[in-house]
Amino acid sequence: MKKVYINSIGSISAQKTFENASFLETIADYNDTVLPAIDPVYKDYIPPAAARRMAKGIKMGVVASKIALAEANLENVDAVITGTGMGCVVDSEKFVSAIIDNNEEYLTPTSFIQSTHNTVGGQIALGLGCNGYNFTYVHASISFESALLDAKMQLETEEAENILVGGVDELGAHTVKIHRLINHIKPEAVTSKTVLNSKTSGAVFSEGANFFVLSNLRAAQTYAELLDVKMFNTLEIRTLSKAVLTFLQVNGLFISDVDLIILGNNGDVAYDTYYHELTDKVFAETPQATYKQLSGEFHTASSFGLWMASKIMKSQSVPEAAQLNTIQTSEVNTILLYNQYRGENHSLTLLRHVEV
Repeated sequence: MKKVYINSIGSISAQKTFENASFLETIADYNDTVLPAIDPVYKDYIPPAAARRMAKGIKMGVVASKIALAEANLENVDAVITGTGMGCVVDSEKFVSAIIDNNEEYLTPTSFIQSTHNTVGGQIALGLGCNGYNFTYVHASISFESALLDAKMQLETEEAENILVGGVDELGAHTVKIHRLINHIKPEAVTSKTVLNSKTSGAVFSEGANFFVLSNLRAAQTYAELLDVKMFNTLEIRTLSKAVLTFLQVNGLFISDVDLIILGNNGDVAYDTYYHELTDKVFAETPQATYKQLSGEFHTASSFGLWMASKIMKSQSVPEAAQLNTIQTSEVNTILLYNQYRGENHSLTLLRHVEV
């Protein structure tokens, strides 16, 4: 089977990540419980008349995909595969509110049409004129990994040559209120530097879009090789270490071969214990990094983790703001990513350095 490479990236997040030339050199600190994404100048990428009709999630996805395509020097791709947990939730809220406010009468279909989960992928394909495979995965916090695995299998079997893969989610006011009511959002504001040690329940919520051009052809700007992706809907904490070790063994690796492990800790005292199971035991002597203190939590936050891993692999340096422990390594050749949300939907992603 063909190897799979990450040839380009594009990111819009709670950090200023839409400029690929920089890599978390300046950190946007916060003291809050909900973080909006930092917007680029959308008119630089989307005609203003079109942008006015787009929800933020669509704009973020379209722009992040354009950044990735530009870096890959591509005008089109063979497929567009998107992952999203909530889709265009703002338009969903607008449509449901209109149903209530108007007693189910005199409804305009615009918000409903734009609220579907595959709107982002559809808008990207329309803009590119891509008539190929277009699929959106809505699998909660493994939505992005599902899209990533789909692309990986297609590229390995040469069903496609270049695939645009991304994860996108936006904040909605009503949805945020619901998450506050059920204590999924932290009760008190925390800072980016203290969130992982906050010892309270819930997370700091956010939004973002991260897109990647995956290919079975290595390029001059290739970031890394995507070795493997594995998902578990349920996984008991006592079997986590064994599952990770088995995953590495399947790929011919041992714990000592992992140069960096990147984890999805979000500061939720009830569920960060999964990460502690790895950081305090089997990977205690391995360099460790985290990303949700920078990106916030959302269903496809793991796509930001892959963005960060790709940048680390290419730059061979871990930003200070992302370092979880003080252990250093001279070379970053193998990166393991692990994420879960509230004890469910666990994912493992493995990257390898590529000489270009």
